[in-house]
Amino acid sequence: MTRSSTALRQLLKRPGIIHIPIAYDALTARIAERVGFQCINLGAYSLGASLCVPEPLLCLEDAVGAASRITAAVTIPLLIDAGAGYGEPAHIVRTVREFERAGVAGIRIEDQVFPKRVHYHKGIEHLVPPEVLCDKLRYALKARTDPDFLIGARTDAMLTYGFAEGIRRANLYLEAGADFVAVFPNNLEEARKAPREINGHVTYINSEGNRLGRPILPLSDLESMGYKMANDAISAINVAAKSVKDLFETLKRTGRTGMDQATFIPVRKEIEDTIGLDEYYRIEEETVENGRER
Repeated sequence: MTRSSTALRQLLKRPGIIHIPIAYDALTARIAERVGFQCINLGAYSLGASLCVPEPLLCLEDAVGAASRITAAVTIPLLIDAGAGYGEPAHIVRTVREFERAGVAGIRIEDQVFPKRVHYHKGIEHLVPPEVLCDKLRYALKARTDPDFLIGARTDAMLTYGFAEGIRRANLYLEAGADFVAVFPNNLEEARKAPREINGHVTYINSEGNRLGRPILPLSDLESMGYKMANDAISAINVAAKSVKDLFETLKRTGRTGMDQATFIPVRKEIEDTIGLDEYYRIEEETVENGRER
């Protein structure tokens, strides 16, 4: 069987953009796989929201636990948003090894301070000098035991220090050995220019509902601009939160869900198909439910 890291590295070598939705648990990951995505990303914002904590308060164990549940549920590669790597270079070594053991295909680390600050969500960045992340990247590369395990970088410098500094940092991280780099252009013009000025694979992150005015761009446009990967950052958690809130408000107000049973019977069946319920029916029918005395 091909390792997930090898499968993802092979995708990087092929022509065309890789569309990577963000899943925050095993169910969303398996749904993404069933609809045909070739790769998924465990996003820190979505994971934090699902645990009712802001992303910067996540610890390594939170992410490794979620990653392990996801890799147990799917066969497609999983990328991890590893924040600032959960520490200094010595900590990065453990971070890489823990995610490798969890069956992850690769990680992405960023040039923010650790511990990461929650004001990041307001657009107030606290960036380390680029040399700091270069050191982390070099030690991450040394720590991996699987040569196909991807080590990516991310810079938030374009918002705080301008487009040129973001480009400079992105290229420094690629020179340090990063397999890809994620950037955050401030506007459409910067989004078009970034892939032409970065010397390697570039990831664009569509963040629905972002408050900073960053453009949300169609996959076809991102591919024509030269991006290699596109993440859909928080759509799944946004939709889940809104749908459940709407449901609970109706239930509280009326005492009923208001659901059309003709619609939701097949939805429930689809969930059961997704989690493999029929397989467990079959096992019980062959053993404890076959009429034999136990």
